[in-house]
Amino acid sequence: MSVNEQAAPAPLGSDEATLHKLGYAQELMRRMSGFSNFAVSFTIISILSGCLTLYGFGMNTGGPVVIVWGWPIVGLMTLLVGLAMAEVCSSFPTAGGLYYWSAKLAPKNAAAWSWFTGWFNFLGQVAVTAGIDFGCAFFITAFLDLQWNFGATPGHIILVYFFVLLLHGVLNQFGVRLVALLNDISVWWHIVGVLLIVGVLAIKPAHHQSASFVFGHFVNNTGWSSSFYVVLLGLLLAQYTFTGYDASAHMTEETHNAARSGPRGIVMSIIVSLIAGWVLLIGVTFAIQNYTGEVGSATAVPPAQIFIDAAGLTTGKLLLLIAIGAQLFCGMSSVTANSRMIYAFSRDGALPFSNFWHRVNKRTRTPTNAIWLAAAGAFVLGLPYLWNPTAYAAVTSIAVIGLYIAYVTPTFLRLRQGDNFQRGPWHLGRWSKVIGIIAVTWVAIITILFMLPQVGPITWTTFNYAVFAVAVVAVLGFAAIYWAVSARKWFTGPRVQGTAEELAAIERELSA
Repeated sequence: MSVNEQAAPAPLGSDEATLHKLGYAQELMRRMSGFSNFAVSFTIISILSGCLTLYGFGMNTGGPVVIVWGWPIVGLMTLLVGLAMAEVCSSFPTAGGLYYWSAKLAPKNAAAWSWFTGWFNFLGQVAVTAGIDFGCAFFITAFLDLQWNFGATPGHIILVYFFVLLLHGVLNQFGVRLVALLNDISVWWHIVGVLLIVGVLAIKPAHHQSASFVFGHFVNNTGWSSSFYVVLLGLLLAQYTFTGYDASAHMTEETHNAARSGPRGIVMSIIVSLIAGWVLLIGVTFAIQNYTGEVGSATAVPPAQIFIDAAGLTTGKLLLLIAIGAQLFCGMSSVTANSRMIYAFSRDGALPFSNFWHRVNKRTRTPTNAIWLAAAGAFVLGLPYLWNPTAYAAVTSIAVIGLYIAYVTPTFLRLRQGDNFQRGPWHLGRWSKVIGIIAVTWVAIITILFMLPQVGPITWTTFNYAVFAVAVVAVLGFAAIYWAVSARKWFTGPRVQGTAEELAAIERELSA
């Protein structure tokens, strides 16, 4: 499969001129390089976050064979979804991303397509921020418990979760230059971190699991009798990790050469994560010393116990700190991308109190209010863990379903456009249609799959998608009612901010 790039694309002018053609002023500061754009998505995918925070889920739901083989299968399907997204991103490099694309590609009812794509994206973005920082809180609490006997109780985990979100909100307020720098560092932290963890786990343990165990052992601790069903459920580990790469699209208004850098950031973040993540999962699985004891670890973080059993207490703590550092980078980037989506969506009037959420801090040129809405929304979504221990699994399902429906909607509409679609400088050539069809089909499958119960028999405490149902009814139900009662009368999709002179005036005011 080859991806074509036009040798001599029609000149679009500067990034600012392109943004003006899309109807927007250059309100945010354009200071990100192509590498920094890639770094945002790679950091949010964060193999040291998603792979490790759901590793215990994988140990119970299919075991090593699903953990190891589910990763490349899901990764390749995700790459097709990302390729289809990247092609559309090249045509419309704006912070609105998915909901803007839907508005421009819908043959009719463009406002409705844009509205619901945006709300699915909003829900998924908040959920993935919650999933990342909640997972980070698990790992930090496990370290605090090992170091200072700070028990891993629900109350303690929620307290740590609050401070992690607070940290990420504060970091994002300082401006995109700091965020870009930290994301650049994050790429190398992840790559070197994976090599260190896998290297230590390859050398330090007294013994390793056999290849037949790593690549073929099946475990079912779910309560369901169907092995096939359990294998499908186990794919959540990989599919949840492969989320958040729409960040490259949301950061295009702050990226140089956005029509090329945004698509490349999406695709390369998936490819690099696919390779490095598989190395990490195989390395950790070979290092398992006591499967039963580690999956039921008192720290509630099986990878932490695997590190300790394989490498000793001190070295295990150091490996745990490497993972925590990566997760902190990941959560920071997730808040960044989430806030840009909120900023763009409110810029077009789609959120209640849009004028407030859309405000840009003139000193830092960041959407400060949107940053804190992203953090607060994620905190609220994590609170049910206080009374329902399966809430974290539900949050990951919300993230996957909400984001992937938003991811694939523009691709579906692009397929309906056929030859009428106006390609950007980065495109898929003759592979566009077949990649788009596979991507839409895959998302339809996982949307159904991850709404199904993960643990049996179904009770109040194991009804894992009870939280999902609440979130969907509360957010998307609100969006549907809001649309039917009011928004359909005035929401026309992405708004044009003004004439060329008016856009220039907005930019002069921010620069003053």
